[in-house]
Order: sequence, then C-alpha cells, then structure tokens
Amino acid sequence: MTGIGKNASVRFLSGVSALALLGLSQAAFAQEVIPNGADAGDPSEVGLNEDNVIVVTGIRASLAESQRIKRDAQGVVDAISAEDIGKFPDTNLAESLQRITGVSIDRQNGEGSTVTVRGFGPEYNLVLLNGRQMPTSTLGDGASAPSTRSFDFANLASEGVAGVEVYKTGRASVPSGGIGSTINIKTPRPLDTMGLRGSVAAKAVLDTSRNGKDEVTPEFSGIISDTFADERFGVLLTGSYQRRKASNNSGSVGFRDGFIGSENNWGTLPQPGTPGAQNVTNRPGPDDVYEIPQSAAYDLIDIDRERINGQLVLQARPTDTLTATVDYTYSRNKIEVRDSSVGIWFNFGDTSSEWTDGPVAGPVFYSENFAPGKDLSYSGALSANQSENKSLGGNLVWEAPGNVTVVLDAHHSTAESKPTNKYGSSTSIGNAIFGVQSQTINFENDLPVLSYNMYPGIDPLDASLITPTGNSFRNAYFRDEINQVQLTGHYDHGGDILDSIDAGFSFVDNKVRSAYGFIQNETWGGVGPASDIPDDLFTLVTIPDKFDGLSGADAGIIPALYQFDFANYADLLESLYQVCSQSQTGSVQPGTCLADYTTDRTISEKTISPFVQANFAFDVFDRPAHIIAGLRYDQTTVASSSLLPIPVGTRWTGNNEFALILGDTQTLTSKGSYQNWLPNIDFDIEPIRNVKLRASYSHTITRANYADLQGGLELATNPTISQGTGSLGNPNLVPFKSKNIDLSAEWYYGRASYLSVGFFNKDVKNFISVDQINRTAFDLRNPADGPRYQAAVAALGTTDATQVRDYILRNYPGSSTVTGSTVIDGVTYLQGDIFGLPEDNLFNFQIAQPFNNDRTANIHGWEFAIQHQFWDTGFGVILNYTIVDGDTDYDNALNPNIGQFALTGLSDSANAVAFFDKYGLQARVAYNWRDEFYAGGSFDPTYVEAYGQIDASASYEFTNGLSVFIEAINLTGEGRRGHRRSDNFVTFAQPGYARYSGGVRFTF
Repeated sequence: MTGIGKNASVRFLSGVSALALLGLSQAAFAQEVIPNGADAGDPSEVGLNEDNVIVVTGIRASLAESQRIKRDAQGVVDAISAEDIGKFPDTNLAESLQRITGVSIDRQNGEGSTVTVRGFGPEYNLVLLNGRQMPTSTLGDGASAPSTRSFDFANLASEGVAGVEVYKTGRASVPSGGIGSTINIKTPRPLDTMGLRGSVAAKAVLDTSRNGKDEVTPEFSGIISDTFADERFGVLLTGSYQRRKASNNSGSVGFRDGFIGSENNWGTLPQPGTPGAQNVTNRPGPDDVYEIPQSAAYDLIDIDRERINGQLVLQARPTDTLTATVDYTYSRNKIEVRDSSVGIWFNFGDTSSEWTDGPVAGPVFYSENFAPGKDLSYSGALSANQSENKSLGGNLVWEAPGNVTVVLDAHHSTAESKPTNKYGSSTSIGNAIFGVQSQTINFENDLPVLSYNMYPGIDPLDASLITPTGNSFRNAYFRDEINQVQLTGHYDHGGDILDSIDAGFSFVDNKVRSAYGFIQNETWGGVGPASDIPDDLFTLVTIPDKFDGLSGADAGIIPALYQFDFANYADLLESLYQVCSQSQTGSVQPGTCLADYTTDRTISEKTISPFVQANFAFDVFDRPAHIIAGLRYDQTTVASSSLLPIPVGTRWTGNNEFALILGDTQTLTSKGSYQNWLPNIDFDIEPIRNVKLRASYSHTITRANYADLQGGLELATNPTISQGTGSLGNPNLVPFKSKNIDLSAEWYYGRASYLSVGFFNKDVKNFISVDQINRTAFDLRNPADGPRYQAAVAALGTTDATQVRDYILRNYPGSSTVTGSTVIDGVTYLQGDIFGLPEDNLFNFQIAQPFNNDRTANIHGWEFAIQHQFWDTGFGVILNYTIVDGDTDYDNALNPNIGQFALTGLSDSANAVAFFDKYGLQARVAYNWRDEFYAGGSFDPTYVEAYGQIDASASYEFTNGLSVFIEAINLTGEGRRGHRRSDNFVTFAQPGYARYSGGVRFTF
C-alpha cells in the first residue's frame, strides 16, 4: 500500500475553508458577475450575457467565489459550489466532499459512500437537503436488520446540486444531530438565475477493475431552467443517468476472538509441554495478545450499478414580497453484486504456526492437517438491492413589513432499501470438494497467501467432484419516513449593535422500519451427491491475475476457483432439494426464496425544536466585528417495537457449524425520551485589513443508531462450539453530546489566494458502550458438550469432529437426523443434524447490550490550508492538511477479554491540488490521502490502513458553450488493506484500478 507518512515534511494551513473544487463543469449555475469596466481577467474566460454584463466562468472564478463565501461566513462553515462539484471526476458528492479540509470518506464497492468529518464517522454527521432533515436508507451488510443513521452519498450524483454547506460547529438555526458536522445539500432554484439556462452532458466510462472484458458504460446528465411572465414564474428540471460496471476483488481472513498467551481454551495454541506445542514456533508469551484465524477466502466480486437522479422545481413570485416553491427530488440507486469465492475453514486440531514477537504477536503462517473428509469451499453469492429516495417539499418566503422575513417550510420524504430479485438482499450457495489434507495461510505479504494440499487422487479443479452443501437466503428491508415542518422568522434591525434576530420552530416526525429474515440449510456435509449437478454449470476462473499489484499474488496462492450463475443454480437446487420452500430454518414467500421476516422493528422519534438567535455587528477599535449568539431546545420522544423469533432448540450441523431452531415470534414495545439545551456563540473580527480571526463555542448532539434503540433479546443463529452471541437494545439511550471550541486565523492576500490555520476541540460525553454479558438463554443446550459427545470420544479415542459426528448419528438416531454421507478413502461417514438434549450442557451466550456510560473523550486537532494563484498565469494550487488527535486510542496489547472504548474514524488527512485555467483549457491533478484509522471493535479492533489516491481531469472549450473533457480516478491504481491488532492480522486486501471517462458538454 502507498500513501503519505505521518511525518510528511510539509503541513499546510486551514481553518474555516470554503474550498472550491476543480475539474469539469456539469452546469454553469455558479458564476461570478463583474460590472462593466471591471478587470475581467483573461478574455477567454469571459462573455456577455443578454444583459450585457460580463460573466466570468472557470476554475479561477470559482475559487474567487469560494473565497468570498469563506470570508463572509459566520462560524465555521465550508462551502462548495455546483460548478466546482461538477468539475471533479467524482462519481458522487462524497468523493467531492473529501477535497474539503477535515473531510474524509469511506468507500463501498469502489466509490465514495459515507463521510467522516474531523475524525467523526458517518453516524456522527447529519445530512440535510435544502435545510430539511433527510431520511437515510441502506441495507448495511444485508445479513442483519439494518440500523444505521449514516447517509449514503452513493445514492446521489453531483449533477443538479447547487452547492453544499458543511457546518462544523453548531448553530441554533441549524437542525441538531451532527457532532462531526451538519451537511446541507442545496439544489438550484429557477428564480435564482433569470432567463433560459441549461446544460447537457454525455460521457463514456471505462472501469479497468472489471474482471474479464473492460466494458464501457454510459452517463448522461442535463439541467434546464427558465423563467417567464416578467420573471414571476420559473421551472427547473434536472436529471442524470449513470451506469457503472466494476469489480472489487478481495482476499480476506476471519479471526476468532483474541487470546492472551496463558489461556488454554478450545482453539487456543497448545500450551508448552502439551501435544502440538512442538509445532508452534516463537509461541506468544503468557501476557502476549494473539488471534487465531478462523477462515480465509479469495472473493472475485463483480458490481453492476445503475443510478438515476432527478428534480423538478416550480417557483412563483406573484408579488415582490412573496415567493412560493414546490420541489420534488428523486433518486434511485440499484446495485447488483456477484461474489465468487474459494474458501478454507480451520477446525483447530493438528495445527502448526509461527508468530512474531509480542506484546502483540501476529501470525507468520498458520496451518492445519486434517483427517479425510475436510472440504474446500467454492461458494457464490448474489446481492441485488436498490435504495430509493423521494422528497416532496414546499416553501413560502414572505418579506413582511418592518424588515421581517417569514419562512414556512414543510416536506414529506422517504428512503427505502430492499432487494430487487426473488432471492433476497444477501445470499450464498455453498459447494465443496472433499479431501483437503492440509491448508495454510501465510501472512508475510499484503495479500494473505492461501494454499492447500489434497489427498492423493482428489483433483480440486475437477468439476465432477463439486458437491452442493449449505446455503442461505437473507432478506433485509429498511424504510425511513420523515415529515417535518419549520417556521422561521428573521428581523433585520440594522442598529448600531443589534444587526438582526432569528427565531423559529421545527417539528420532526421520524418513522423507521427495519426488518430481516432468513432461510438457511446447514447441510455442509452435502445436500446431495455431486452427480446431481451438471459439470457445465461451472466455469473455471484463474485467481492470481485478479490481484495484480498486491504483493503475494505471485507467491503460490490458490490458482483458480469455480464460478456459476447464481440464479440458475438456486433454481436447480430448489427443484432438486427444495432448499427454499422446505428449508431447515425459516420460511419463504410463496414461489420465491425471499425469507419471511423474523425480526421486524419500528422506531418512532418525534422532536420539537424552538430556537432563537441574535446577530450583532459592531466595531472594536474601528475594526469590524460580529457576534452570533443562539439557543436551541430539543425535546425527543422515542417509541420502539420489535418483533423477534424465540429459539426453541439447537442443531449441530457440521464439524464446526451449529444452528438455532426458531419458533414463534414475540413483540416488545419500549419508550424513552430526552431533552437538550444547545447554546452557541460565534465571534469574528478583522483586526487588520484582509486578516480575519474567529472564535466559536457550541453544544451539539448525535442520536444513537436504531439497533441500539430496539427492544428485545436477539440471538445470532449460528453459534460456535464454545459459545453463541446476541444483542439486547435500549430505547432509553440519550444522545452523544459535545462541547465544541473553534479558533481560526485567515489571511486573504489576493483575489483568490489565502492562508489559514484553525484549531478545534471537542469534549464528548454520553458515549454508548456495549457490555458483554455471559449468560444462558431460552434453556438452549450444546449438542457438542454432553453425554453423547463424551461417549463418542471415549469409544473412538479421538476428538475429530467428522468421526465423532458419525458415531453419534449411528448410535443415537432418536436425537439426530441423517441428511447424507460422504465416502473418504473407502470409509463412509454419515452427515446430518444432531439436536441438543436436556442432559447436554447449557449453551453460553455472550450478549451485547448498549448503555450510556460515564466516559468522556477529548478530540482536538488542527486544520491548515493555502490556496494560491500564480498571478495571471492560469496556474494555481490548493493544499490542506488536517491533524486529528484525542485521548481515546485503542491499546492493542491489553487483555482482549476486556472491552476498550475508542472512537472510530480518527485519522489525519491531506489534499494537494494543482490546476491550470486559461485560454479555454482547464486541467487539474488532485491527490487525496487519509491516514490509518480504527474502524471498530470493542474487544477485537479492526483498522483500515493509510490510503492515497490521485485523480486528474482536463477540458477544452473549442467553441462557445461546447466543450470536451476527460477524467481519471485513482490514476495510479492504489489498493486498500485492513488488519486487526497488527499488520499481520490482515482482514482484507484489495487491488486498486483506475477509472477513466470522457465526453462532451454543451451549456446555454
């Protein structure tokens, strides 16, 4: 992996930046108007509009406008204009926002999805549309009930957006909910730009990450606005269509919970002097922390994404003092992800390994030998989902007598995510070739190196040996509906000190439904013979070439895997074995594999928020100064209802696979409420000409995610031999609360050049911790821990799971069911389900329950930026660097059985942009970097490693209004990697590839 190190030699200054983003224009709605006779700069960038006013466009004009926004802002606000966003080769708003000082992004399926601001992750940032709180919708991992409040920017294209405001500190007039920031997306209005305006663009996109043939996909966008009837009425229409085909291949390792060297439990390394200890090199010491790999896989992931955005705006200004607006915004993002995988699992029997030195001992390699019957997994998964957002809003602005302006705004908005096929939101079909003799993971490269040896006579690439095994079909659904009414008033006093007063009231009714169900067949020993499945259903695909650029790809990794068409295979399995209609666990909607919901949660949040804000303007020693002081009151009531299944039994379904047997469902309803007073004060002064100093203090909040608020005990349906897991919500959680201080100094030394430095400090309380409680649940028994198991071990003289299970299935038919068999070296071993009995020992479950703790955290940092134009050459640069630090770092060397508190997403970030804008030619190169950050895990931490990416673009306007452009994202093909406690504990490694596009644009 590549990137800038923490000790980068140059750190640049930033504060309250309104960073103008550079590149290729999608729409020319953000323009600077210069009066006749003013210096218009280079004649290639100016023109006369119909009113004979010189209009300046291009990168340099955008920078000048952004600098004006920055300079005139009250408090800490970043702003970017539509022209700037459109000029980046970015697929969505998230990838545009990452150019702002202090903003970094997380990527999903190869493109920007969520944002982190000043180290606070996506759940800590509130997103508004035209000042309205927007619903959020995503299916998350697709394998559990969705729960996040994070806004997915992948749903939005950049076309048709007038601007974005990022409020980094609280303000009474801005809705609450974002400790990191409040991000307001602004869409254009026809009466803002009189007359006929528009832009249309078409481009072709080539994503070189695509496995197989590099396909070119289309993107179209357009915006048109017109006013008529003496500019009293206006209509605006925007639309965009984008299709993208890409791949996001990944090598991954799943680990068990962490251990300390002195532990002696199932799955731990053998203690010195015990059998197997001689196979461990450099064993972790008694106090060292280590983790054991549970599974590993290579996944070839193909993505097909289709995104449609549109907006219709109608405006009327019947009088000079009254403006009415009705707008409808629509977005739909459909994503189909196909995953073909080859994987291995460990049973923690006859193992050998080597380890790095402590106190955090990482694996150099981990290997295991097996008795006959061990499987090599070939699986396939399909995820086909769509997220759809709709918002209908109305707005009235009345400029009343007495310098009073009254605004009434209301909207009804929904966000919904659901699967688009008959199989579900996250699915998996397993296959296996039985006969693995040994398998190994080597951790010495960026890519985990997986390898295996088969028993003699068994060819892992012989399609006729592929046996269908277990499968699962998961069905998730999420819908968020927000109805909001806001009434605000502004009084322009214009006095010597009191400049104006703002006051208002907001009511938000937020209704959330999150549902989930699944069907599953734990037939890991085989649901039927290999002969049932046609060989030509499978296609052999090589693996090493799919990980070009990652060290380890040429180090003897698994050479190939088998792909199959998921839909055809699922239908075949249904016709042969009724895997959906007669599944072992769960039930389905008739004629489909869509599981009936077994978890169905509804949450209702109602919030009332009055506020008042006074704005003062005065002189200090004859220099202009301003103070804004405000207070917002939030009162929220929460009602949570959960429909959950009740487990009634357990099954031992495979060597290390267990499943719960689910019975009827029950509904539990809980309520909670909380109140918050949120003050703020902003001060700025210009002590000398072109130098501005700012200071801000505010209180902000972030609400708990929906899963934490749900009621009812929910158990994970697949426990391990040692324990199961579960969760229990808490609707009485109060929000996170932060007290914020911001200081900044800015020097505007040129028309579009400035230097700035800013400091921020956040003291946060009411953190939500998860307490792990070990307990039994529903009298569930462990079928691998009781008299039958002990009898089998005594009779066989081994703990080998294949032989033990065969013994129980043959000798205890009354408490087991045979579902198949496998022949290994001439010996037939039964496969099937072994059920828990009252005489078996109780299953232990580790239940996670959230609660507000008394922990506090301090997060502080610096933002540095410089924006500079080199005279009238057309060349310029933008450089910024953000340092984020705090007192909540995770200590990887502490006992892993004790949970730790740490904030996700804290990391430094930087941007460097060089551009040219003259003679009709616009070009820019941008580098964005984010340092390594903690991604979560109270007991077992995960980290995403440092990442840097270069983007570039160029355009040329060869005739008035008509231009051609080219764009490139991730020009050098940087890959991504994550790990647990140390670099050796790799969790994922993904190669990176460039994405290119080119097209033509016409504006009028």
